[in-house]
Amino acid sequence: MDDDRFAHFRRLHHADRPLLLPNAWDHASAAALADRGFAAIGTTSLGVAAAAGLPDGTGATRERTLALARGLARLPVPVTVDIEGGFSEDPGQVAELAAELARAGVAGVNIEDGREDGRLVPVGHQCEVIEAAKQAAPRLFVNARTDTYWLADAPTGQTLRRAEAYQRAGADGVFVPGLTDEDTIAGLVRDLDAPLNVLYAPGLSYERLAESGVARVSTGSLLFRVALHSALRTACAIADPAAADPGLPSYADTQALSLGTWGFAPE
Repeated sequence: MDDDRFAHFRRLHHADRPLLLPNAWDHASAAALADRGFAAIGTTSLGVAAAAGLPDGTGATRERTLALARGLARLPVPVTVDIEGGFSEDPGQVAELAAELARAGVAGVNIEDGREDGRLVPVGHQCEVIEAAKQAAPRLFVNARTDTYWLADAPTGQTLRRAEAYQRAGADGVFVPGLTDEDTIAGLVRDLDAPLNVLYAPGLSYERLAESGVARVSTGSLLFRVALHSALRTACAIADPAAADPGLPSYADTQALSLGTWGFAPE
């Protein structure tokens, strides 16, 4: 196992500009992004799950994620893996997964505190999970994701309290998806000691995020959904050049594919 990979990935969060982290869903997408020159590659749990016909956020893709991670760890750039909530509520099992990923050469993981049923895991329990993961794999970059803006419409104070607790538990970085207000982002950067990761969204400027001190900008499921959109649009255009553009599928649209409830039909 290459110790330099862990150190290099950590340094990427303390550079002059944010780490732009594209999220892949299989070997081909990850290898193509690495070949294009991106400094590190992440995975998207939605993409991995939907590509396998499984729902995201339910812990159903543990083995698929682990198998993919082992392959991606052979890429010439650091890889960080989205492990949802750890694929278990048991901190010990999450620790075992973290150790296995680190042994495979994976440089980092995302661990989230939101659940598919819309609840946020109690802070104390999430801290136990983070502590267990770091004890099992000290070199692994643990990016603690809090879904306060996605699930709870929480005030900034709750987000900061969770982020600070996760940092004290050993998290190396904090990820707050759904956060799009530039002043709030800049405030969190000032208040946190850990690198802040935000999710790219239309309207956010990479340059302004860089000026505010954001350490990492992730694409999340966007690339997978854009690829799905492109495939649909191309196939529909071949069948009917006048066919309406099916539009970019949302997270909910994509999740519904695995549940057999997606309502797309060409007009």
